[in-house]
Amino acid sequence: MNYNIRGENIEVTPAIRDYVEKKITKLERYFTETPNVNVNVNLKTNNDKTSKVEVTIPMQNLVLRAEEVHNDMYAAIDLINDKLERQIRKHKTKVNRKFREKGSLNEMFATLEEPGEHPEEEDNDLEVVRQKHFDLKPMDSEEAILQMNMLGHSFFVFTNAATSLTNVVYKRKDGRYGLIEAQ
Repeated sequence: MNYNIRGENIEVTPAIRDYVEKKITKLERYFTETPNVNVNVNLKTNNDKTSKVEVTIPMQNLVLRAEEVHNDMYAAIDLINDKLERQIRKHKTKVNRKFREKGSLNEMFATLEEPGEHPEEEDNDLEVVRQKHFDLKPMDSEEAILQMNMLGHSFFVFTNAATSLTNVVYKRKDGRYGLIEAQ
């Protein structure tokens, strides 16, 4: 794994760098191959003495991403590692189930069974319980944000009037808005 660790309002000391690399490297056990995986880690110290850790691991068929805010940076790194591990297990279960249903298994993940692990239970929250159909009205992002707020939703799908592509606006945790544009 190739690490890109950067700090915002904090100096990335060798001790912090070693701790991050040691924790994230433990995730390699879940993969049969890790060809040139880039790990992007952003460490930030806020004015209220909390630390924010963000980790993004873009891979060929999967993007692992987690962020955590905590009073202790090392504890935040531990929590991030737990979140990433859960994401890997969930994805592994989904991939294995999909291939089992098709009758062939081209494994991306090593077969790793842990004591007490019940993959079927972890995947229950992926069930689609409601389906909606609607026409996408051409509009700009500002109108989409207004529509989203009127509906009381946290996201809104629309057709961008300028590009004719499907876009999504969403409300961020910090109260501001984000825009996802299709290419």
